[in-house]
Amino acid sequence: MASEFEPNQDVSTIWQNQKSEGVHMSVAEIGLRAGKYNHKVSWRNAREYIAALAATVFFSLNFLHTDDMRTRFGFGLIVAGMIYVCWHLHSKGSARGLPQDLGAASCLLFRRRELERQRDLLRGVWRWYLGPMIPGLAVVIVGAALSSAVRVNHFGWVITVYAVVVVLVFGFIARLNTRAAIRLQQRIDEVNALHGDAE
Repeated sequence: MASEFEPNQDVSTIWQNQKSEGVHMSVAEIGLRAGKYNHKVSWRNAREYIAALAATVFFSLNFLHTDDMRTRFGFGLIVAGMIYVCWHLHSKGSARGLPQDLGAASCLLFRRRELERQRDLLRGVWRWYLGPMIPGLAVVIVGAALSSAVRVNHFGWVITVYAVVVVLVFGFIARLNTRAAIRLQQRIDEVNALHGDAE
């Protein structure tokens, strides 16, 4: 999840535009605004699936063409990690449509739960997105370093360079997702405050 979206201010706008005596936004209007948010979630997931597919093809080809068993094992671990990432994103991060049989207030609460679910997904990026890649990358890095060390005799430096690149890339991805989770939490806090005022 190298880049993240900032959710629309649909929930806040709904509450701010209502009169103080109660919820007057129709379910259809809430659904329309919620649909825009779900569209962003769906496109984000689609980008992740495409990137994962491309990476899986790349590492699978490397798996087939390498003669080094350590490196081959590492590529296999990376492919397995990619499959897990896609499964987790699909099962935990897919957009959920607004139920049709809810009132306006219940629909708004449903949207808040969806924001919380996406926030939790982003907060756990190390556990389900970056973490599954680490074992395979570590094996590939060590395998490549051992192979290079035969020629250049700088085993430690080769591992260090590879490791630093991975740490920087992973740190950047984690930071993006953390910032997106913070923005989601701000939206959730606004909804909570506005919901309390409206009750």
